[in-house]
Amino acid sequence: MTTAVRAQSPGALHLAIDLGAGSGRAILGGAGPDGLALEEVHRFHYEPETSTGHLRWPFARILEGIKDGLGRAHVVAAGTPISTVGVDSWGVDYGLLDAGGSLLEDPVCYRGGRTEGEMERVLRKVPREEIFHRTGIQFLHLNTLYQLHVHVREGLPAGVRRLLMIPDLCHHALCGSTTGEYTDASTTQLLDVRTRTWADDLFSRLGLPRELMPELVVPGTELGELKPALQKELGLGPVRVLAPASHDTASAVAGTPLEPGWAYVSSGTWSLVGIERESPLVNDAVARANFTNEGGVFGTIRFLKNQMGLWILEQCRAEWAESGLPTDYEELLAAVASLDDVPGLLYPDHPRFFNPGSMISEVQGALVEGGLEAIEEPARLAKVILDSLAFRYASVVGTIEKLTGETVPGIHIVGGGCRNDYLNQATADASGRPVLAGPAEA
Repeated sequence: MTTAVRAQSPGALHLAIDLGAGSGRAILGGAGPDGLALEEVHRFHYEPETSTGHLRWPFARILEGIKDGLGRAHVVAAGTPISTVGVDSWGVDYGLLDAGGSLLEDPVCYRGGRTEGEMERVLRKVPREEIFHRTGIQFLHLNTLYQLHVHVREGLPAGVRRLLMIPDLCHHALCGSTTGEYTDASTTQLLDVRTRTWADDLFSRLGLPRELMPELVVPGTELGELKPALQKELGLGPVRVLAPASHDTASAVAGTPLEPGWAYVSSGTWSLVGIERESPLVNDAVARANFTNEGGVFGTIRFLKNQMGLWILEQCRAEWAESGLPTDYEELLAAVASLDDVPGLLYPDHPRFFNPGSMISEVQGALVEGGLEAIEEPARLAKVILDSLAFRYASVVGTIEKLTGETVPGIHIVGGGCRNDYLNQATADASGRPVLAGPAEA
């Protein structure tokens, strides 16, 4: 594959750094007359850790993984120049810089519970309807709006001068850029959905520091060259740092070969279920359904619902592994597919599944409360989870048709979760629509 990457693009290669909620990977790519060749050159991990009272991302470890990815890409490229590098990540989380560009504290993780009750405090200042009609964004307690509101209330660190989202922080470390990229900024619930600029009046009415917010750029903007010190350390030349669609779902949708009118599911820890539109859809019905209008590439809007994804199953697998039960993914899915009955369904978006002490206990509790048995066998419990996700996908797609008045003829599943053949087929069965799967690296 290394030879293929170099052969496809003899003039230059490009490096994509994709950060997920706990692990990242560096993928080297090249395009040529025979298509696109990709190779994963590095994978790294950075689980959030509790520090100074909050669950935080170990940002130094994230940067170390990015640097290692650059170094390994240089080795794989074997003399072929690496032309560009760009970073995408999950949304909503941010870090704070001082006047000298130093990170003042590790970014707080959205799963840490800091924003409990904060949405209610915000809505006492600005009504829900006004926030939605201004931003077009789904109400989730983890949104940057509520994170920043509680941060201000608890006290921002002394000397703070700039707020940057996670991928923007990475670009700052690579080239010194202090700008923000539009698609990730659109997840904050602080952006005007129509003007695509910061909603200044929301900042003033909520007492939030507008002066900390960066100038915004669109995907494809060149941010600068890799810092000379990094060039020297890694043996690289003046690699250009580009802002991709830095919200991972925006990049995933851009990488999905969507048929006209089809819905997409970006399937991973979270499941993002939606369609691409040319303009935002903001009205009372959309607000009641709690859909969101996030920024996409080339001026598009990602009209979608942010759903719970394979997080529930992965947390159960981690618990099974701790108790000594086999957790091989392919074997588990084969066992699930062999089951004929439907052990039960649950509502995967319930807050109880967000970050419980024991996911297995939470799933069992939800089943018992619904009048079903507390399932112990891993395969049967996995079937409950996957069937529930499939039915939820189907429900959301049906709601999209009602809200837009347009038929959704099929569903295209991308991301790591598209490798789950059982879930793909269950989604087709539940929705009554054809389902296409892949690419996993959209």
